[in-house]
Amino acid sequence: MNNTKTRIILAPLQGFTDVTFRNVYADHFSGIDEAMAPFISTMGQKRLKPSRIKDVDPEKNQKLFITPQLLGNMPEDFIFLADCLYDMGYKKINWNLGCPHSKIAKKKRGSGLLMYPDLIDDFLGRVLPKISNTLSVKIRLGRKSKKEIEQLLPVLDHYPLDEIILHPRTGEQMYTGVSDHDAFAAAMENSRHCFTYNGDITSLAAFNTVSTRFPGIHRFMIGRGILSNPFLAEQIKGIIIKKNKLLRLKAFHDALFENYQAIFSGPGHLISRMKGFWNYLGLCFSNSEKQIKNILKAKTAETYQDRVNEFFNTDPEFAG
Repeated sequence: MNNTKTRIILAPLQGFTDVTFRNVYADHFSGIDEAMAPFISTMGQKRLKPSRIKDVDPEKNQKLFITPQLLGNMPEDFIFLADCLYDMGYKKINWNLGCPHSKIAKKKRGSGLLMYPDLIDDFLGRVLPKISNTLSVKIRLGRKSKKEIEQLLPVLDHYPLDEIILHPRTGEQMYTGVSDHDAFAAAMENSRHCFTYNGDITSLAAFNTVSTRFPGIHRFMIGRGILSNPFLAEQIKGIIIKKNKLLRLKAFHDALFENYQAIFSGPGHLISRMKGFWNYLGLCFSNSEKQIKNILKAKTAETYQDRVNEFFNTDPEFAG
C-alpha cells in the first residue's frame, strides 16, 4: 500500500550526501521527497567563498527540494550566511544542534551546544528577528545526558520554528546503542512544535516499528539506511518497480563513479570516496564479505572498477 502521507527526507551525512550523490540518486531511485544538505559552517563576510556554498547552488539542485543546514554559534555570522542563502532562493534553513563529533562539540557547536540552553536562547533571540528564512533545528537528546532535552524544549517553545528534527540519542553515544523511543515520545509530549523522526531507520521493519509507535509522525529523516539500501524509500512508500535490483544498483554505482571522476582531481580522492559508500552498501549483501574486502583493497581506479564489475558478475545476494 502506498504511504501517501509519509515524507522521507535524506539526512545530511558529511562526505556522502553531497549534491553529486543527491542528483545521481534521484536519477536512479524514487521515494525521497526532499533532502537536507550537509552542514555549512557559518562564516563572516570576508570568509565567504563560492566553494563554501557550491553544494547548495540552486542551478545544480533541481532534482530534490533542498534545505541548507548551518553549523555555528555566532549569531552575526549565522545571520550573514542565512541572508546569503535567502538571496539564493532558500526560504527555509536548518540549524545543526545534533552533530555528535567531539571536535565540533568541543567548540560548543552541534550537539556540544545542547548543554547550554541559555546560549541557545540568546542565539535564537538574536537571530530569528533578523533573518527572512524560516528555521528548523536538528537536535539530539543532549550532549552527555538525555535529561538535557528537558531544559532545552521550554527554550525552543519560545520561538517560531518550522520543526524539530530529533535523533533520540545523546551526542556522546554517536550511533551506538539504540534510539530511545520513550525519550522521543516524552519530547513530543513536552513541546508545542512539530517533530520529524531521525535515527535507526535502516530497514522496512525498522520503519514500521517507528511509524506504529508514532502514528502522528509523517516526516522521517533517513541517512545510513538509504546508503546501505538505496531501495529503502521505495519500499517504505510501497513503490513497486519491476527491474532487476542488481542491474539498478550497478547502474547507480557506475553513474556515481563517473560523476565523481569528473570532479575529483586525482584517483586517490575518487577511490576513497567510492570505498566510503561500500562501507554502507556492503552491509546489505549476504555472504560477500571477502569480495567486498577485495574491493576496499583496490589502490587504482582501474583495479577498483575491475573488482566491482567482477563482484556484480557473480550475481551476489542483495538482502535489502
